[in-house]
Amino acid sequence: MADFTDEQLLEIIADGESDRVEFKEYLKGDASKGISEAICAFANDLPNHEKPGLIFVGVAKDGTITDEPITEKMLLQLANMKTDGNILPPPTLTVEKRVLHGKEVGFVTVQPSDSTPVRFKGTIHVRTGPRRGIATPQDERILNEKRQSGYIPFDIQPIPSSSIADLNLDLFNQYLSQSYDRNILEANSRSIEDRLAVTKMISTDAKPLATFLGLLVIGKNPQDFLPNSYIQFLRINGNNEMGEIVDETKIQGTIADIINHIDNKLLFYNQVSVDILSEPIEKRREMYPVEALRQFVRNAVMHRQYDGTRSPVQVYWFNDRIEIVSPGGPYGIVTADNFGEPRNTDYRNLNLAEAMKVMGFVQRFGFGIQLSKDLLKKGGNPEPEFSIEQTRVMVTVQPANYRFGNGLFGEN
Repeated sequence: MADFTDEQLLEIIADGESDRVEFKEYLKGDASKGISEAICAFANDLPNHEKPGLIFVGVAKDGTITDEPITEKMLLQLANMKTDGNILPPPTLTVEKRVLHGKEVGFVTVQPSDSTPVRFKGTIHVRTGPRRGIATPQDERILNEKRQSGYIPFDIQPIPSSSIADLNLDLFNQYLSQSYDRNILEANSRSIEDRLAVTKMISTDAKPLATFLGLLVIGKNPQDFLPNSYIQFLRINGNNEMGEIVDETKIQGTIADIINHIDNKLLFYNQVSVDILSEPIEKRREMYPVEALRQFVRNAVMHRQYDGTRSPVQVYWFNDRIEIVSPGGPYGIVTADNFGEPRNTDYRNLNLAEAMKVMGFVQRFGFGIQLSKDLLKKGGNPEPEFSIEQTRVMVTVQPANYRFGNGLFGEN
């Protein structure tokens, strides 16, 4: 990423707004929405500069630096635009504060995305000169072609042996209504190939090969092309692999099928303790907070390595713990030392993360593990234990410190 000196920033401001620069006097009212739209436009990089875009806060349209104070709260609000789930796929950006000519200026540096088109609340924004607007169908085709011309992340690589016939178009129409602004869909006439391409379910409208993302999200038989894309679930009556296996299920299908099925398993096996003695009102306690388990499993599905391995996600439920294993070690800026820290996240499968947000399986990026920790603590469960290796990540969760009976559902 570019590291600008104060002198360079002053020169950029002096040159005025352009297709790589936007000014905002403050961060109030509709300004926040405008900044998010600008982040989206700079990430799309329609002119194909292959250089970052800059959004200055505390600078008027004429380039005058205002007296607007740049607070830590404001910087956090800007940084959260990356993870709040409104810009998809999540952009790569940094937020800084500088003092220029004795006045505070905040600025956001947005890197061009390799997974265009990028959307803000279901709308693709682009920038031509100093003007920001909504992408036309032709703009979308350019962004699709731009995506194909550079580095292609694994999750949107095309599969040579596939075609549109391998995708469930009824399911796609449901997904499309969740991912795009309805007014945009109604305003512009797009072919089914155009719509599949802009959502990255196929490579391009001219070469309609299904992508791995397309098969995972709307594929008729995803495991025919990606055999390891399932969850191996075991419920073992014991505290190690030698115990009796009472449930062994290979959970397959689309991402939605898999997540909904594993959610049902977690609910089914989660024992509830009823306390009617210690307090006047009976108190019901779960062995595990189900939402914490869901977050761990969804993280495993989202961040796992799909290529170069035959391993599935594993969820092994013993009497004294649950082990959730995700193939592939830490990715990008995430390391064994900073794993699980809020807002410290990176995406091996950026476009799959986008799709899971669209389908409602992710509410906000970068906070799932911390949420799970908080829920476990609130429920009386011990801290989760993480085993971070080069080829896998495993989280071990232990039950709450309450009595849940014997044998299959609790203590031996």
